[in-house]
Amino acid sequence: MPSPRKRLGLLAGLTVAATAAVSILFGTGAVAAPAGVQGQDVSSYQGSVNWQAQWNAGSRFAYIKATEGTYYTNASFAQQYNGSYNVGMIRGAYHFARPDTTTGAVQADYFVNHGGGWSKDGKTLPGALDIEYNPYGAECYGLSQASMRSWITSFSNEYHARTTRWPVLYTTTDWWNTCIGNSNPWAANSPLWIARYASTVGALPPGYSVYSFWQWSSAATLAGDSDVWNGTLDRLKVLACNGAC
Repeated sequence: MPSPRKRLGLLAGLTVAATAAVSILFGTGAVAAPAGVQGQDVSSYQGSVNWQAQWNAGSRFAYIKATEGTYYTNASFAQQYNGSYNVGMIRGAYHFARPDTTTGAVQADYFVNHGGGWSKDGKTLPGALDIEYNPYGAECYGLSQASMRSWITSFSNEYHARTTRWPVLYTTTDWWNTCIGNSNPWAANSPLWIARYASTVGALPPGYSVYSFWQWSSAATLAGDSDVWNGTLDRLKVLACNGAC
């Protein structure tokens, strides 16, 4: 039962994308991709991806949807996860959170058991928790801010116990402020993957002074959504390795 993953950056308004280098066809005209290492994220909606074409277009990393709640796995996951790896990309898996269905720890286990693990091979990123607007109902999944914080902590702690890594957190600042509040007990360990389709990345969630990944477009030339790593390829490899490897 795949969900239509709601692209949060669209809610912030679609404008010309950020600074820098690579000219890409986006919407009605050519705009520049943000500076940094270019990458993408995909789900079952992309089906079988031509990863060599993505590499040739400049993509160097990919996040692939693995699971949602405890009831869904991406039927295209193996082709997407292994295919990106085989062309030389640094890849990782992500889990679409459903805090209204089971505990965070239960969903972390489901994620790890269905492709969301980690290996110190230099080409596997820590798993990402996609925590965002509810496409099925109440914006905050019926949870208070305190309960949402507890849910994320439950997921994060279990993911760390299973993999030795802390998850990347994918979200928007607006959702965070609404559903989590002015609190961030995870910033020291979990890299931020921010979604915003605008000319700049904008304000970040409380506790973060910099972003690690920025999902900046769903309409550029890469399959799925276009992302950028805020640094060099060598530093992305450090994240994948959790140090040297």
